[in-house]
Amino acid sequence: MSTETLQMRGPVHGTQDAKRVAVGSGVGAVIETYDFIGFGTAAALYFGPAFFPGADPVTATLASFATLGVGFAARPLGGIIGGYLGDKVGRKPVLVTSLIVMGLATFLIGLLPTYAQIGILAPILLVVVRVIQGLAFGAEWGGAILMSYEHAPWKAKGKFTGIVQAGFPVGLLLANLVFLASANLEGSLAWRIPFLASIVLVAVGLIIRAKVPESPVFDDVKEHGAIVKNPILQVIKDDWRNIVRGIALRVAETAGYAVSVTYMISYLHTNELATNVETLTALCVAAGIGIFATMGWARLTDRVGRRPVYIAACAFAAAFGIPMFLMANTGMFILILVTIVIAYAVCQNSLAGVQGPWFPELFQAQTRSSGASLAYQISAMVSGFTPFITTLLYIWLGWMGPALLFSTYAVIGLIAALVTRETWGPTERRLAEEAAATQPAPAHA
Repeated sequence: MSTETLQMRGPVHGTQDAKRVAVGSGVGAVIETYDFIGFGTAAALYFGPAFFPGADPVTATLASFATLGVGFAARPLGGIIGGYLGDKVGRKPVLVTSLIVMGLATFLIGLLPTYAQIGILAPILLVVVRVIQGLAFGAEWGGAILMSYEHAPWKAKGKFTGIVQAGFPVGLLLANLVFLASANLEGSLAWRIPFLASIVLVAVGLIIRAKVPESPVFDDVKEHGAIVKNPILQVIKDDWRNIVRGIALRVAETAGYAVSVTYMISYLHTNELATNVETLTALCVAAGIGIFATMGWARLTDRVGRRPVYIAACAFAAAFGIPMFLMANTGMFILILVTIVIAYAVCQNSLAGVQGPWFPELFQAQTRSSGASLAYQISAMVSGFTPFITTLLYIWLGWMGPALLFSTYAVIGLIAALVTRETWGPTERRLAEEAAATQPAPAHA
């Protein structure tokens, strides 16, 4: 690693817009997570009888989770499109467009007629809108993270990308607070209101993102005529190993979340271990803690490196699978609360906090958007159908099936972390310190 290589990470001291960019990207992450995760909550609690009536509860849940998975399956295509455009035309246009598309799709979900109103066309329309959501969400992450990463100081990449990653628990918190508030409304209003209310967040997000400047790294690549003709094909050719590693790394986080949170909501509901209000309350508490946990984990990577945090977190998650369900099975609210907090604030947030700075550092500046987006979003296909798979495992093996699946995902992440290079080790940190000391800091630093 050389100082010249570190230059691909942006200005040594960051730009004067670093904080504003991080907050702007984070606000977008809040909105898109509110929209996307809200669908998961609705799928677990409401969409079965609304769009797939006439089936027994487990079958209706399977159908609902299959629809949830369709959106995740569309995310790699969104990542390809967003990553390609991010490397070709810039990070900012992708940010704005993805937010508009996601907002409109989510608002439409709140207007969809149910099966009782238009029959089989209802679930078909739900799937179509879900696919649009998936495309938008797939394009979102790469642009948001790279904008924050490339504006941030070398020594604080984790800190600034952590603000963006913290947008996801904020979105989760808002979504579940709204679902909690609407839980006692009659009929379909209980799930329609949260989706319709998202349009307000979208308007606020667009105002903020419109003022965010383009990435200095992309501007530098463009100025030097280094824009790659086809960044998708180039990154697959040059960096396919890092793409595969990134997919495995993220499976532990996103698929693990699908078991420990998305499926757990349905598990608690179906087995009458907790009421909807208790479950949503636990999720809100976990999300509230997760906001600070995500930023804390991300900042820790600036001090000790990316790889050690990921290895420790995956090892812990692998051991937590069976205890997680044993605690939930007690039906005691306090233990259910602790279970969800650990699953989210420790197992999930720690990995998400590391991914923000680590994934961009695995790829060259010219193909960074494409590479990071591909690695991040392809794994979404696994996580998207995980609640469906987990339900089948529960039918076959009882609660032990989901518990072992959660641990398996963590082991996959652990292996991937062990074979992925450290990008912010002692050498990189020393070079960054030397560069910061020899280059004058701008007035804003």
